[in-house]
Amino acid sequence: MTRQVSSGEEEAGAAPSHPDVSSSPARPGTVAEVENLAVTFRRGNRRIHAVRGVSLDIRPGEILGLVGESGSGKSVLGMSLLGLLPEDTLEHTSGRVAVADKDMLHGSADVRRRVRKEHLGSVFQDPMTSLNPTMRVGRQVIEAAGSTEEAIRLLRAVGIPDAERRISSFPHELSGGLRQRVMIAMAVAGNPSLVIADEPTTALDVMVQSQVLTLLRSLVDEIGCSFLLITHDLGVAAQVADRIAVMYAGRLAELGPTDTVLRSAAHPYSLGLMRSRLSLTSPRTGTLTTLRGEVPNPAAPPPGCPFQPRCDLATDDCTQLLPDPVAVIPGHLSACVLPAEVVRARRPDPDAAEPESTAPFAAEAPGAASAVRVRQIRRTFRVKAGRGRRKDLQALREIDLDVAAGESVAIVGESGSGKSTLLRVMAGLERADHGEVALGGSTRPQMVFQDAGASLTPWMTVGALIDERLRGEGLSRAERQERVAAALAQVGLPPEVAQARSRQLSGGQRQRVALARATVIPPQVLLCDEPTSALDVSLAAGVLNLIGQLRRQLGMAVVFVTHDLSVARIVGDRIAVMYLGNIVELGPAERVVSKPAHPYTKALLSAVPEAGAAPMVLTGEPASPLAPPSGCAFHPRCPLADDACADSELRLRPVRLRTAHDRAVACLKPELI
Repeated sequence: MTRQVSSGEEEAGAAPSHPDVSSSPARPGTVAEVENLAVTFRRGNRRIHAVRGVSLDIRPGEILGLVGESGSGKSVLGMSLLGLLPEDTLEHTSGRVAVADKDMLHGSADVRRRVRKEHLGSVFQDPMTSLNPTMRVGRQVIEAAGSTEEAIRLLRAVGIPDAERRISSFPHELSGGLRQRVMIAMAVAGNPSLVIADEPTTALDVMVQSQVLTLLRSLVDEIGCSFLLITHDLGVAAQVADRIAVMYAGRLAELGPTDTVLRSAAHPYSLGLMRSRLSLTSPRTGTLTTLRGEVPNPAAPPPGCPFQPRCDLATDDCTQLLPDPVAVIPGHLSACVLPAEVVRARRPDPDAAEPESTAPFAAEAPGAASAVRVRQIRRTFRVKAGRGRRKDLQALREIDLDVAAGESVAIVGESGSGKSTLLRVMAGLERADHGEVALGGSTRPQMVFQDAGASLTPWMTVGALIDERLRGEGLSRAERQERVAAALAQVGLPPEVAQARSRQLSGGQRQRVALARATVIPPQVLLCDEPTSALDVSLAAGVLNLIGQLRRQLGMAVVFVTHDLSVARIVGDRIAVMYLGNIVELGPAERVVSKPAHPYTKALLSAVPEAGAAPMVLTGEPASPLAPPSGCAFHPRCPLADDACADSELRLRPVRLRTAHDRAVACLKPELI
């Protein structure tokens, strides 16, 4: 029986006391159980309350999606199930975590090691940190599988083509998607009852993500194991999960069947996550919806419900009571003091757009002048291809693109398509082998990178980083300080952030600092390379709002690289779709998304995670830029390809689709799409 407790009942920082349940068997019908788990880390004199009283179970043959923003405690819960919490944390850990009836919190190291070997598998976000870079992948899979034959069988089972040859490859010789498949093969090698998959698709582009999600679902059906799928993206979990558990600030906010949570969410945080997430049908007018505020500091969680400082429905009771999850209907739990009917009744309409004047990307019509013009750009890298051998990698092949002053162009494609290389050539960070980049205006383009933390010098303060760009402007020190404060205010940061270093900021704050530095001297063109792909959905929406506002206020053009067409549709006036170094489709954003004219664009659209929709799988991997196919580069994967496609190397050409010449497409059969 769950209950609501007063936030003052439990002394802050002290783990609740519980009876010794380490030898209690798991309930029938579960592969793992978590009961009242509380995990506290000590950092000097501080106590970090990572998980605070979470209870859930994982059933045989199910995928349980564990969803929440960064800092919600998802990964700590996963590490608890794996028995991999740091030893110095265990004395501040209470509750019960059982896998195969064995205690994964306080059981002996030998017992936990045996459970990991016999009953558990794990897949983490970045396979390069899990795979040994000095060992061939075959040897690493054989260690888990026991024999070469079984290793090859597993690699085939997870969809790795030409497995007999791939076992002799090193990890760096495989694509990100293939490396993640190797990790999944190793995770299921011992026929585990449960696999912990911690953000397994976050570092992947949308097409490979779709393939990996389909693979997880097929493994559950074929070998009967269960998966705990940890992700910050509710849409990813919704594609394959049987149930969804939503965590916030170390607490369980909601738990229930996937369809029920999506259709009848009973916690304001779940509703906020769903509204913050972009889809292919999100309104293009109006400011994108975000969750105001940030996840609370785990060293000082707020009194009462942890979500109440950000909740539009909060009442006085929310500041006093710490609600436990209670059944809304059988099997559907919510930790909210308000009745579920109240939460749903006051749910804002997700399709209601704000007035068009507030739309962040509703800039003035693009001017006739060009902000940047790219003509016949080719870029080839000379790379190692075995012992003493080198090959040419064709990153860009005859690219033409014009971006008008004030226009926003989104560039979309899989990893390896040449998107980032094109951006770096525009920025002058890469020199083209052939062709020309012509810039309008007197200011050089400024670039914002995917990992803002890596692009901000760690030993410099934020103020010094922004001030650095003003040193050649002939300003006094006082004038520069005023400009720094104004730049921070423009991106929604207080002036005291100028004294902080990047490691002291959250991911969203670091990305705002990067934008402040890029725009403190307004550029003619802002180049954005996946600036939101590593952020939680609400933070990502906030950064997109900010980029749109800066574009409108400063009158600059934006070139925005992304692998997600739902983001490209919001950001871009036009979308350019790239595949293997070529632009294969270019046209108005809404038209490209609603009426794709190239089969590759259609495949990308089908792979966008949509709640309740089965992920689409495009057969095969992108061809290697070291050995591109003859003719159309996409024809080996194209369902419409014929012999003519293999013989014709196509360039962008205007095509008439229905009533308008609104598209340029590199395809022989655009009318068939």
